[in-house]
Amino acid sequence: MISIVDRFRLPRRLCAALALLCAALSAPPALATIYDAELSAQLLHGEDLCAVAPCRDVLPAAQQFSKRKGAPSYVDGYVVEGGKTRLVGYVFLSTDVVDIPAYSGKPVVTLIGMDTHGVISGVRVLKHSEPILLAGIPESALLKFIQQYVGKAADAKLVIGRGQEEEGAIGLDAISGATVTAIAENQVISRSAYEIGRQVGIIKSTPRPPARFSPVRETLDWAAMLKEGSVQRLLIPAAAAGAADTSRPYMDLYFGYLNTPALGLSLLGEHGYRRLMDELQPDEHAIFIVANGQESFKGSGFVRGGIYDRVQVRQDPVTFTFRDTDYQNLYHLQPADVPGFKESAIFIVRSANFNPAWPWQLTVLANKADRQSGTRTFVHFDQEFWLPARYLEGGRPQVQRHEAPWKAIWANQKPQIALFVAVLGFAAFWYARRDALVRRSTRKSKPWISVPRHLLWLASVGFLGFYLKAQPSITQVMTWFHSLINQWKWELFLSDPFIFLFWWFIIITVLVWGRGVFCGWLCPFGSLQQLALSAGKWLGLKRFQKLLPKAVHDKLRWLKYVIFLVLLGVSFYSMEAAETLAEIEPFKTTFLVGVWNRTWPFWLFIGGILGWSFFSERPYCKYICPLGAGLAIPGKFRLFGLKRKAECQTCHACASGCGSHAIDAAGKIDQMECMACLDCMVLYYDDHACPPLVKERKTREKAGLPLTDIDAGGYFISLDSVRRTLSEKNAQLAPRPAPQE
Repeated sequence: MISIVDRFRLPRRLCAALALLCAALSAPPALATIYDAELSAQLLHGEDLCAVAPCRDVLPAAQQFSKRKGAPSYVDGYVVEGGKTRLVGYVFLSTDVVDIPAYSGKPVVTLIGMDTHGVISGVRVLKHSEPILLAGIPESALLKFIQQYVGKAADAKLVIGRGQEEEGAIGLDAISGATVTAIAENQVISRSAYEIGRQVGIIKSTPRPPARFSPVRETLDWAAMLKEGSVQRLLIPAAAAGAADTSRPYMDLYFGYLNTPALGLSLLGEHGYRRLMDELQPDEHAIFIVANGQESFKGSGFVRGGIYDRVQVRQDPVTFTFRDTDYQNLYHLQPADVPGFKESAIFIVRSANFNPAWPWQLTVLANKADRQSGTRTFVHFDQEFWLPARYLEGGRPQVQRHEAPWKAIWANQKPQIALFVAVLGFAAFWYARRDALVRRSTRKSKPWISVPRHLLWLASVGFLGFYLKAQPSITQVMTWFHSLINQWKWELFLSDPFIFLFWWFIIITVLVWGRGVFCGWLCPFGSLQQLALSAGKWLGLKRFQKLLPKAVHDKLRWLKYVIFLVLLGVSFYSMEAAETLAEIEPFKTTFLVGVWNRTWPFWLFIGGILGWSFFSERPYCKYICPLGAGLAIPGKFRLFGLKRKAECQTCHACASGCGSHAIDAAGKIDQMECMACLDCMVLYYDDHACPPLVKERKTREKAGLPLTDIDAGGYFISLDSVRRTLSEKNAQLAPRPAPQE
């Protein structure tokens, strides 16, 4: 079999050096103790949590701990005084309370302590899979972040970032370069502490008046109930649950609340509804479920006397499970347009704590197989149900919902977002006017292009890169691939507004113009290389600035595509390994983490790239960058490319000056490699530089003929065309003979 090295004829010494560099860069940080904790079954589900978890680290005042108790579970912490025990606080594991995925798609498993006054006494991260923390950001940054929670009240409004103090919020510093991780961990800690505080009585919940149903007696069909939301659907794709068969859903459920007269009568009919209501006791609520799919919502391990482990009802912190006595057969639904289903049931919620006037969720638990490790973990899928207002006397109650964290981030950074969008808009506007700009330029004078590009490079490095840390990366491309395959969550990508907006800009411009607008005009690290080249010219190094020979370039340019495919392939085996190998990108070290926080291999790598950039144009972009390779592939199908003439097939004037080596011997521009510098377009219209135009200009000047404008095709407008146009205009202006009487 022909190897990749042989296929692309890459020098073996270069590949060996690349492998050595990746090994050096992928070396784990010296301190990584909290990253690699093993999560045993005893820690996750065992009765004695503190026998395997460092509970005293998060509740230092305690000397003894109880067994797990409550739902969600926690442990009591006691101090011994005079032979008697006194309760001093509580310890709980975040995954017992909430299941909030971070950037990796997996939760940050956190142990939290809280005293009897509801004040957080300690936080300890036991396990995480965050790529940005596994490779790059030191452990001290995470420790510093979670230390901010010590001394904060469990019911405090804790937000990432400053600026909301006037609204009663407590601003917390994020982890530099890992904003999404910080947001997720903030939710994990604050919500876990709040829920346990409510359960143990430290935080008092607001009383909820009982639901009173309106006297609506309308009979509805299935479509009408779906439209108004009185029947909800929960569709679980096979990939999201880790099922091998992706041709049909893992589970496709419809559910609703039956106690409401109008809905109960519409779904069960008069006889069925009356019989059900006669059987229900006060504070009992009936919920129906019908479903199709690969798996049963009733679960496969159910036994008499046990519980149904697949479906639950959740309302605020309380979770309601169902036993065999809470199950009733459902043989038929009344509406004629009910879709076919293979299983059905009625479940009874027996609790005074459940209030149907407030929103609640149906939760489905799935035993998901991890494709990377083969291990199985429980994941849950939720769908909210809230009775339409017309079925409740007085309508729906006022419910205070937690604002999505990403919304607060966008609101707090409006000026920066506006300026960021202005920079992107300026780049797109200027490039869209490229035809007019290059016509105003010549090979020796092109300020209409060089000045805006240098301004954009400076803004990209300083504002986009170092200030906003908005450097797109191949890791985001890999995350998108996995989100599309597994479970797409917009909240994950909306958590960083600058990266989110930048990627939309990239997607649109790549499909319209190719990769050159981003790579050549706005990429922070690409701009840094370009500024290094300009600095080299200013320092008098222009005579030493050379490109690699075209033959060598044509072989080396394939290296970035190999790196891109390797990273993407490794990510399907292990996202963590792919993230470590993605250190081939210097972006994280340069803009997110800071060179001063890295070790010597990173300094050497970045120093080598920037040093080379003083003498050659964008070496990293041309030969190594996997992000550029990933953008070049869809850019091949762009709508608009740069212009060419028939003479370009034999003329090499543009090719000799192309800093990207993107013009081949036949004069064709390789849009996958083009950085959109527009130098070739300047020559396209320059009658003192473009050989066909030079020849035509000299011919006319020698014959004493006028020089006409240059048309969009890059040629002087023909004199015959001008004469014909003038004749037509003269004919139109000539006086017409008077009509004869």
